[in-house]
Parts: sequence; structure tokens; C-alpha cells
Amino acid sequence: MKVLFLVQAEQRAILDRLYEGIAEACESCDIRWLSSDEQANLKRYFRDHVDLSRYDRILFFLRFKKEMRQWRFIRTLPNLMILEHDAYQNYIPCKYTGKFSAHYRRMPWVRIISSGAQVSQRLRDEGFDACFVPKGYDQALLSYQGRERDIELAFVGSTKSVAYSGRKALLDELGRHENLLVTKTNSGEEYCETLNRIRFFVSADVGMGEYMIKNFEAMACGCVLLAYDQGEVENSALGFVDMHNLVLYRTVAELREKLALLRAEPERAQRIAQAGRLLVEEKYAFNRIGQQIADAMRAAPRAPQRRASWLAWFGL
Repeated sequence: MKVLFLVQAEQRAILDRLYEGIAEACESCDIRWLSSDEQANLKRYFRDHVDLSRYDRILFFLRFKKEMRQWRFIRTLPNLMILEHDAYQNYIPCKYTGKFSAHYRRMPWVRIISSGAQVSQRLRDEGFDACFVPKGYDQALLSYQGRERDIELAFVGSTKSVAYSGRKALLDELGRHENLLVTKTNSGEEYCETLNRIRFFVSADVGMGEYMIKNFEAMACGCVLLAYDQGEVENSALGFVDMHNLVLYRTVAELREKLALLRAEPERAQRIAQAGRLLVEEKYAFNRIGQQIADAMRAAPRAPQRRASWLAWFGL
């Protein structure tokens, strides 16, 4: 399988190991980092730089904001796959509510590789060719260091986006009751060192319907993950078991109750942290996730429709 893989040059997260994992699982993988301007005019980029006859599959991992404006050209590309880590926004109150569905409706033969099990199911229920491959973590940048954990309770990351409003509200409420550190770090070494100092990592993916990348990163670095419960479908798909390899909660009161229990039983907390770390090391390192994404591309996509309905053209 020969793949043309287009990614964002300005991606904030460091995903090089994920890209390498995909490439290693393909016969050949031509990875190209597109600038913002190149993403904004894909028709010109393909005209000037791409020989479609060289590839069996085209894989997009581009900024949705730019992608959705170019559906007339994108729907002409053969054997197109779209890797999407943000399609959960299709189903939560934000500026992209319903817009992923509207975009895919204009090209329902395209395969969507989504990082949410429930999101993938909802897309399939709408008639799309969607499959689930979870997020993961960079095994080269993030690992367990066995150091002293001098930060008891913390969250590392952003709370500013509208999509993160539920996250911010929960962390604010928790912070009124507990000594919670909310901070940001640089990616890479500083982030890894900080995670290795945290005993209990608070994940507050409220209302998102899937687990963000920070969950896997915190588990890989040996934190006890306190994760907002995304439901049985997601947990079963990932092998997440409450009070075995992570701690699940739905309210701040429940979180504080379980936190108090683990403070009183530090050996149990340590067992949960170790089980979580072993789970993600075995299943969710980017080299393994890359293999899954490549596997998801192998089956032939649906045949394109010659003429979409007028409703689809208008995203209705």
C-alpha cells in the first residue's frame, strides 16, 4: 500500500512518532507537512506537487477549518481517507457542532478514521464509512522515570477553548475544595518531567464523549489517572476499568470521595498507576496506533457516487 499522507506543519502536539508508526506499516508513505497557505488551497497544491497515479491511498490529517471549505475539490480525490481527532466537536456545543456531518455528507464514500469509539458509531449510524482508532502517546518523548512525586494533584494543559469550557468549570470547582495545580508546560522533556512529578492527574474531558491524548500520556508517565467517565462504550473499547487501571468519576463529589480513599490506601493507588501504565505501554504507544491506522486504510473504500443529492451539496 503506497500512501500520500498530508499533515499540518503547524501542529501544536508533537506527533512525529505517530506518523512514523503509520509509515512503517505501509509499503511506502510519502509524508508531507503542509503550511497553512498550502492547506487553504489544496487544489493548487495537488496540481503543482502531486502525481495521483503514484498512490493507492491518500490520507488527510489536516485542519478541519480549512478542509471543510474545499469539499468540491476534496471529493474528487480517489481512495481518500481522513484521520480525525476532533470529530467529537460534531456532537458537543461549539462552533463545529454538526459541521463534520455536513462535510462528510458531501462525500459519503470517504473513510473516516476517528479517535472516538462512540463518535465512530454515531458517524456510522449516519451512514458514513467510519472506523475507530484511539489516540495514544509518544513513546519516545513520554515514559515512566520512577522519580519522587512531589505534586499530589494536578492538571497540565489548556482550558481556554470553547470546547474546553466543561473542563475549565470542573477544574475550577475542584480547585475550590482541593489543592489542585493547573499549569502548562512546553512539549517534550519539560512535559514528561512534570507528569512524572504528579501523583494524581485530573483529566476533565467533560462532555467530549472520548478520551483526549492527555489521558494516555499521564498513564504512560505513571500517574494515577482520575478521568471524567466517557461511558461504557468508550471504556470497554479501550480496556479502561474503574479502580483497576484508572479512576473514573462523573462529579466532583465522586472524584473527591475516591481521592480520599486512595490517599488512605497509597498501595492501592500505586497498583492502579502501575496497571494503567502497563496498559498504555502495551496498546497505546504511537507505533502501535500507527499500525492500526494503516490497517484501517487497507480495505477498499466505497465507490464514489457520480452525483450527490442536492441536499448533500448544501450540507443538509
